Amino acid sequence: MRNALIDLLCELADNDPDIWLLTADLGYSVLERFAERFPERYINVGVAEQNMVGIAAGLALSGKRVVIYSIVNFVTMRCLEQIRNDICAHGANVVIVGVGAGYSYGAQGYTHHGLEDISVMRALPGLDVTAPGNCLEAEAVLRVAMQHDGPTYIRLEKDAGASASLPLKDIERGRMACYREGGHAAIVATGGMLGEALGAAELLERDGLSVAVWSCPWITPLDTATLDLLTQRHDVILTAEEGVINGGLGSATALALANVAAKSRLLVAGVGEVLSVPTLSQTSARNYHALDAAGLAARLLSVCSGHEVSDLLG
Repeated sequence: MRNALIDLLCELADNDPDIWLLTADLGYSVLERFAERFPERYINVGVAEQNMVGIAAGLALSGKRVVIYSIVNFVTMRCLEQIRNDICAHGANVVIVGVGAGYSYGAQGYTHHGLEDISVMRALPGLDVTAPGNCLEAEAVLRVAMQHDGPTYIRLEKDAGASASLPLKDIERGRMACYREGGHAAIVATGGMLGEALGAAELLERDGLSVAVWSCPWITPLDTATLDLLTQRHDVILTAEEGVINGGLGSATALALANVAAKSRLLVAGVGEVLSVPTLSQTSARNYHALDAAGLAARLLSVCSGHEVSDLLG
C-alpha cells in the first residue's frame, strides 16, 4: 500500500513543482524513487519527527504541498503538539502519512503498535483522518488529500490490503464504499479490517446470513448519510477497526447514530486495553482480539443465534 502511495506521489510531483516529501530517517526501499527524481524537494530530517512537522508547516505556509512520512506512533503521538499547533491551527496543507497501522509491526512490541492514533487524531480540529483499505483506496485518498484545503492524516497498512471485489468508483472525500451487498446485517470496516470483513461475510453466508460490507476510508469527516441509510436497511451494524475502541470508528459511528432515529443495533469490534496485549504477529494479534474474519463473523452470529461469542470461537 505504501509503494502504491509513493508511486502516485511521484506521478503528482511530476506535474506539480510545489510537492515536497519529508521523512524522519524511515521509508528505506520505499521513498528512494521520490528522492532520486526530486532531490531538491526531498528532506530526510533524521530522527527528529517534531522538527519534521515544523519544517513541513513552514513549507506549507509558504505555498508548498507537503507530505510527511513515518511510522504511525512516531508521526502522530510523538509530534502531537506540533501537529496541533503548527499544522491544524493554521490549516496547513500537510499530508501526514503514518505507516504500520494497528499491529502491522506487532512483533516489534508495544512501542510500534499503532492503536491509539485514530482516536488521538480525531480530536484535532480541521484534520481529515483516513484509513484506506487497499491500494486503490490509498491512491484515491492521496489524490483527494493533495487537492484538499487543509491537513489530512493517512493511516497505512504495510501490505496491499483487501482486493477490490467490486469495481471501485472514484472515492469522494468523506464517503464510504460498498464492496458487498447484503440484507441481514452490515459490517463497516476501516483500514486493514476490510479484508477481514469480506472474509467474515463469506463465512456467514454459509450460515445463511447475508451481510453487506462497507469500507470507511474517511473516519473524519464521517459519511453520516450512508450510516443513516444503513440503519434503515439493516437490523445490525458492526464496525471493525484495528485500533482502540475509545474514540475510534465505533465511537464516531455511535455518536453519529445518536443524532438520528436509528433502529439498528450497533456492535463495535476493536481493541480494548492495549497494555495487556502481548507481542504478537499481526495475524495472531487479530485472532487474540477476535478481529480476524472468524471473530467478526462470530460477533454477528451471536446476535442472530443468541450464543455467546466465546462459545462460537471455541
